[in-house]
Amino acid sequence: ALSVRAMAANFQTSSIWWKAGAFSGALGVVLGAFGAHALKAKVDPYMLEVWDTSNRYHIFHSLALLFVPQTLVGKSTKSSYAGQFFSAGILIFSGSLYAMVLSGNRKLGAITPIGGR
Repeated sequence: ALSVRAMAANFQTSSIWWKAGAFSGALGVVLGAFGAHALKAKVDPYMLEVWDTSNRYHIFHSLALLFVPQTLVGKSTKSSYAGQFFSAGILIFSGSLYAMVLSGNRKLGAITPIGGR
């Protein structure tokens, strides 16, 4: 059985992952709309496809972040490693692809596999 202190820490950690998943999901929607409307006329079709791939993985990982609190029920806060890895995947994988498309520097694609693909 968890102590009251552990339960409070667990609840606080769960709240963080809910907020992170919600914010990340909203950001993913905004970036998806930006790609679909603003980038369409500015980048070549390949780079638009790269943006779409980045955005798709961003959204999937954001949804996964929303489920992290369910994995924390009755467990120590060390179970939040899943949330940390999903967040890192969004930043490194999707972030490197977003940066590649916005900068036009295709060398940034070399960072992408580190983030999980």
